[in-house]
Amino acid sequence: MRILVTDGMDKGALAKLREHGHDVVEQFYEPEELGKALRDFDAVVVRSKTKVRANHIDEAKGGKLKLIIRGGVGVDNIDVKYAEENGITVRNTPNASSQSVAECAMAHMFACARYISVAGSTMRADLWEKKSYAKGIELLGKTLGIVGFGRIGAHLGVMAKAIGMDVIATRSSRTSGADEATGIPYVTLDELLKKSDFISLHAPALPGGPLVNADTISKMKDGVCIINTSRGGNVDEAALLAALESGKVRAAGLDVWAEEPSKNHALYSHPMVSCTPHIGAQTVEAQKRIGAEVVEIIDSFK
Repeated sequence: MRILVTDGMDKGALAKLREHGHDVVEQFYEPEELGKALRDFDAVVVRSKTKVRANHIDEAKGGKLKLIIRGGVGVDNIDVKYAEENGITVRNTPNASSQSVAECAMAHMFACARYISVAGSTMRADLWEKKSYAKGIELLGKTLGIVGFGRIGAHLGVMAKAIGMDVIATRSSRTSGADEATGIPYVTLDELLKKSDFISLHAPALPGGPLVNADTISKMKDGVCIINTSRGGNVDEAALLAALESGKVRAAGLDVWAEEPSKNHALYSHPMVSCTPHIGAQTVEAQKRIGAEVVEIIDSFK
């Protein structure tokens, strides 16, 4: 197969593809150039940066393209239904990065609880503000609400329970009972918003707009901490910033942004925001697993 890799890939996996006889091209294309380029490839491997939309698929018609692979969990940067209606298979690597993203969410929870981000920043500015950060909180005994209880949410829930947090979850297909593997109970979204000290988002971006907005924030506990390692569109950034300024939201841990690279300086420079540039899946282990899954998908594709 002739394969286009647009957003980078583990070097070992690239070497393996070439060893298996595939012709691999590593190149990023701007949106206006992507569709035409896809005509010359049997498969394309993307991450988060490249978006394969209906217009790209239309431009690729009559060419070789028959497989789109998203190296990661979600596929909302691909128009999956339209691709499949046009005879193009869409696959992803749902297992490869789940643990890494869950650990990133947990790291942001600790940072929010203990001022780790801002305290470190002030030390690098040659300040010693120990008294300013003397009101940290423990995670032990706090309630974590997980919105979107798939693979990543389940990994986070298990870790949170292990350090003594109470964990509840919500997902669109369940409003009661408990997850069979973890024992974590399902609740309605309103109940989760009302009860949670920490809320972590692990749902795909939905057409109804941001999950965290002025209305949902008003239903949350005072002093809640909000974590987002899912999709930037799940948070209304203006509403979150207003809630941080008012103190309604104690802190936020954000790995994903409405626009990437983010230009929302007021939000990412806020002292109560722990911020990272979409690195949830960027671990050595996850990249190797993603690469291995991509190789397996391509080698087994018929």
